[in-house]
Amino acid sequence: MGRMLIQSAINYNLDIHILDPDPNAPCKSLTSNFVNGDLKDFETVYTFGKACDVISIEIEHVNTEALIRLEKEGKKVFPQPHIIALIQDKRTQKQFYLDQGIPTAPFVLTENKEDVRKNADFLPAVNKLGKEGYDGRGVQLLKKAGDLEKAFDAPGLLEKFIDFDKELAVIVSRNEAGEVESFPSVECAFHPEHNLVEFLFSPASIDPDTENKARELAVEIIEKLNMVGLLAVEMFLTKAGELLVNEIAPRPHNSGHHTIEANFTSQFEQHLRAVMGMPLGDTGLRSPAAMVNLLGEDGFTGDAYVEGMDEAIKEKGVYLHLYGKKLTKPFRKMGHVTLLADKLESLKEKADRIKKLIKIKA
Repeated sequence: MGRMLIQSAINYNLDIHILDPDPNAPCKSLTSNFVNGDLKDFETVYTFGKACDVISIEIEHVNTEALIRLEKEGKKVFPQPHIIALIQDKRTQKQFYLDQGIPTAPFVLTENKEDVRKNADFLPAVNKLGKEGYDGRGVQLLKKAGDLEKAFDAPGLLEKFIDFDKELAVIVSRNEAGEVESFPSVECAFHPEHNLVEFLFSPASIDPDTENKARELAVEIIEKLNMVGLLAVEMFLTKAGELLVNEIAPRPHNSGHHTIEANFTSQFEQHLRAVMGMPLGDTGLRSPAAMVNLLGEDGFTGDAYVEGMDEAIKEKGVYLHLYGKKLTKPFRKMGHVTLLADKLESLKEKADRIKKLIKIKA
C-alpha cells in the first residue's frame, strides 16, 4: 500500500519518506528517502518522524508512544496516535463500539485459552487475538466445544458468529477542517480457508436505503473518533437487514484498491488529501468494478512468476497491479486486478475467469 500511496503522491510533488521493516519493500525503488527499520521500536520511529512534516501510516502495527511524542513536539501525525492505539487492539476497538452505541455483534473479552473454554456456551463464535492480527491471521471460527483446543492463549475476544447475508465495506475520509466524504459501499467475498478478501464488487448489490445507512454509519464512526485520515469500516449485513460493524482500519485498505481506476478519486489520493489538509476529492464511481486479489498459489514458495498475465491484459477493462514482491508463498498477497464493465452482473463472471487465469507461482 505504501507503493500505491507514493504513486499518488508523485502527482502532487510530495517528498515521501518511508520506514519499512523489509529491506526490499515494494515501495523502496519509488523513493530516495527509504529507511529500513522496526516499526515497533520507539527510537527508530521517533528518529524517523523527526525528519518529516506530516507523518502517516499504511499499517497500524507501529509504536504509538513514539508517534505521541512526535505529536506533542508539534509534528502533524494522522491518523492521531491515540486513535491508532485504540484500533490496534480489537478489544478496545469493540469496547469503543459499545460505548458509542455503534451496532456490533455481541462479544466477550477473554484473557487466555482457559477463559475461552469457560465461555463454551457462547459458541459458535469467532475467536480473535486482541493485538497483532493481520491479513487473516489471529482470527478463527470456533463452532463447537471440540474446537476450543485451538483457541488463542492470549488476550482476545469471542465474537458471536453472525450468519450474515453480505459482508460490506465503506471507506470514509476526514480532513482537519472536518470535511467528510465516503466512498460507495463495496461487497466482499472472502477466501473460505484463509480469511482474506478474494473478490470485491463495487457498488454493493444492496438497496438504496441500506447503502445510505452503511455510509452514514461509517461517517458516524470517523466523526465520533474525531479522526483525520482515511478509515475503512467493515460491516455485516444480517439476513434481517441490520448493519453490524465488524472491524475498522485507519488507513488505505484492500477494500478500496479498485478506486484507482473505478472512482474519480482513489483511496490513496484521498488519504493524502485528508492528512495534508487539502480539499477532499469526488468519491463517485466512474464505472461498476470488481477487484480480484492475486494470492500466491498453494504449494509454491520462491521467486515469483506470474502465469496468464498476457492473456488477461488483452481484455478491455482489465487493470493489473503487481506489488513488486520478489518472493511468493502460499496465499501471500502479491497483487490485484481491477475489472471495469458497464454492468455489475457481467463483472462477476469476468472476475471468476480472471481469478482462474492469473496464477502466482515460483
